[in-house]
Amino acid sequence: MTDKDLRRDVLDELDFDPSLDAADIGVAVSDGVVTLTGHVGSYAEKIEAERAVKRVKGVRAIAQEIQVRLPEAKKLADDQIAARALAIIAWSVHLPGDAIQVKVARGWVTLTGTVPWQYQVMGAEAAVRRLSGVAGVTNLVAVRPDVQPKAVRDRILEAFRRSALFEADAIKVSVEGDKVTLEGAVTAWAERDAAERAAWSVPGVRAVEDRIVALS
Repeated sequence: MTDKDLRRDVLDELDFDPSLDAADIGVAVSDGVVTLTGHVGSYAEKIEAERAVKRVKGVRAIAQEIQVRLPEAKKLADDQIAARALAIIAWSVHLPGDAIQVKVARGWVTLTGTVPWQYQVMGAEAAVRRLSGVAGVTNLVAVRPDVQPKAVRDRILEAFRRSALFEADAIKVSVEGDKVTLEGAVTAWAERDAAERAAWSVPGVRAVEDRIVALS
């Protein structure tokens, strides 16, 4: 696939996604590396644009340079955003609200605290970034390690074997402390993401270094 063809596919995928307005997003492609520029009206749209590009076959890497320009009608005071962020975290049954702290400066939300699971780290960010007035999110919530490295590795390998999205034997897993390193090769970016999500799903994992190569 040529860069020109890949750019066309990326533009089509952005236009196809109903959750974002891609009218002001620019796309450049060089050797399979996609650079996104321009602006969107919310932080959630910025994240969704990146997700859309990752779904396109042939994308090797993404440079995310989209800016968030909030419409005047959606701009809120920092204390309003903070209150809403705390409320949505408290309302989420899977999130330990008392363990997560929120700070807001000029619309940019910073999350801190400690939780038992990585999905709670990602869940807190996912909940907050959809709020009106949010210009960006820095997620500093940490995962508290609860299990030994061998148990972490065994659980990841079990998750890999259960997955229908990729071949478990194609990926090597090594664990040092609470850090997981993934190595190997898969056929598509989606398989690489699935393997990384499986690694993050194990309690006690605080860092994942993904060295898996997507061949397509």
